[in-house]
Amino acid sequence: MLVGVPKEIKNHEYRVGLTPAAVKEFVAHGHKVIVEVDAGSAIGFSNEMYIEAGAEIIGTAEEIFAQADMIVKVKEPQPNECKMLREGQTLYTYLHLAPDPTQTQLLVESGATCIAYETVTDARGGLPLLAPMSEVAGRMAVQAGAHYLEKAHGGSGTLLGGVPGVAPGKVLVIGGGVVGTNAAKMAIGLGADVTILDRSLPRLRELDDIFGNQLKTVYSTVDAIEHYSSKADLVVGAVLIPGAAAPKLLNTAHIAQMKQGSVLVDVAIDQGGCFETSRATTHQDPVYIVDGVVHYCVANMPGGVARTSTMALNNATLPFGLALANKGPKRAMLENPHLLNGLNVHKGKVTYSAVMDALGEQLSLEFQEAGAALSQ
Repeated sequence: MLVGVPKEIKNHEYRVGLTPAAVKEFVAHGHKVIVEVDAGSAIGFSNEMYIEAGAEIIGTAEEIFAQADMIVKVKEPQPNECKMLREGQTLYTYLHLAPDPTQTQLLVESGATCIAYETVTDARGGLPLLAPMSEVAGRMAVQAGAHYLEKAHGGSGTLLGGVPGVAPGKVLVIGGGVVGTNAAKMAIGLGADVTILDRSLPRLRELDDIFGNQLKTVYSTVDAIEHYSSKADLVVGAVLIPGAAAPKLLNTAHIAQMKQGSVLVDVAIDQGGCFETSRATTHQDPVYIVDGVVHYCVANMPGGVARTSTMALNNATLPFGLALANKGPKRAMLENPHLLNGLNVHKGKVTYSAVMDALGEQLSLEFQEAGAALSQ
């Protein structure tokens, strides 16, 4: 198979779909890899490193899309990239389609087979290709929150860890999954007063076992969200419904009741955001203020630590990518139901129910179950 790796073009996105080490794996399995010039140079992966790994360096993204059987990326394709996809081609990347009707429509029109990292599953019910970026985003959420709590950056001037004689800042984490656990870990490490909300009692028990009295675990209700957010210095939105739009857990009235200079970090912004006042921002212009509350809603947060993120992501995506290349997408997905769960669009139809539920009426999309779509 001819595998293509274009350079990412989203604002301040320096991650790359394949590292040189990953390229070497594809080449060792008999595949050809073409990489756009300087695709990884910003994070220390030079063109020479890719050549040594067995890749061919290509001058433009247009050439990559025109030649490759499978495109491997990190972020969702931008509109001009979507228009370069074609029927019979496979796209393997993050998609986050539920809050993005434009991308969904363009992918449907392309006729390509589009596999989303964020909906691939594993035998334990986890999301193995989302997990590494969730780990990064959860840890970064507290770093970003601590930074924007500084007075010079719009915050209240609160130090999360406090000092002797001064109480620590209060951190509320909404969601006890991978993002929330990593956010709690970082906040506890800083010495903050940390509360985590979740609707799963078994998960709250697990978190209690892990962190003990360093972490307050509270069952998530409307009342609990309203109560704890009004007292928090930093709120991390860490909720996820796989492949679907994020629920809005804090509305404008709740946010108006929060402390002046407090900070919201919406890690769910890729799926539309979990706060009513959230709108996607960039690393170049990451924050805005509503009712005195600083909002950090960067849609590609792990891109801020692009080298670490790229290596962590490749560790997870490589086995599935090799299966797609070695067996061909159809056989690979029919033999592996967890990889099949990653199929979101195929031959002009949406194949992931949560995307259809979010956008079907809005776009008059056609839906077909993933397995049935592939069997045709």
